[in-house]
Amino acid sequence: MNLIEAPSPNFDVRTAPPSILVLHYTGMKTGPEALDRLRDPEAKVSSHYMVEEDGRVFSLVAEERRAWHAGVSYWRGRRNINGDSIGIEIVNPGHEFGYRPFPEAQIAAVIELVGDIRGRWMIEDRDIVGHADVAPARKEDPGELFPWKRLAEAGHGLWVETDAAPGAPIGEGEEGAAVFALQAGFTRLGYDLPPSGKFDADTAAVVRAFQRHWRQEKVDGIADGETRARLIALLRLGG
Repeated sequence: MNLIEAPSPNFDVRTAPPSILVLHYTGMKTGPEALDRLRDPEAKVSSHYMVEEDGRVFSLVAEERRAWHAGVSYWRGRRNINGDSIGIEIVNPGHEFGYRPFPEAQIAAVIELVGDIRGRWMIEDRDIVGHADVAPARKEDPGELFPWKRLAEAGHGLWVETDAAPGAPIGEGEEGAAVFALQAGFTRLGYDLPPSGKFDADTAAVVRAFQRHWRQEKVDGIADGETRARLIALLRLGG
């Protein structure tokens, strides 16, 4: 893979070898604007790589160093996500500036880059996640237009599809055993959602994050039958 070296000063020492891969979108109007920010020492943010819409891949921080991309985050019992993850920023204006589909050249480059990274580090499929997955109350990226299915078909990440699944939807304000079981399932998959039996705002945020990744046709924070069926299928698959 041809990398364009664009070193960022925003990094420090790792606390563990990389075992999580976090995908982001840049959420800025242009790629050059995002690249400048990722290299600005005053911004105190960075990622290991940035992938432009035309497929160019910029290398910002060495994989052996900790980049500052995840912020306050959690996945499968780990809270210091920056410390043991690799972050990839994918150029896209995001929901604030005109969210749009990711171009073919860009996705092909992301798939190649992910495969390249996994050739060096032990990163399980269930630990290839989006920024929204590790910070559901704060983040939406890379969002419901990112082709997670295609990435999984290339051998990277988890993906499931289910038949039409009936069942009454569960939403914010509801309580009971069904909510407790739903929260337990999300916790087992990797989200930070201790079961309480109460469908609160945090639960709705996790449902939306899950839908952006695994139920992209409908992102509303309501756990309908299809959302619950896909969660169960993922847990059976190895989540």
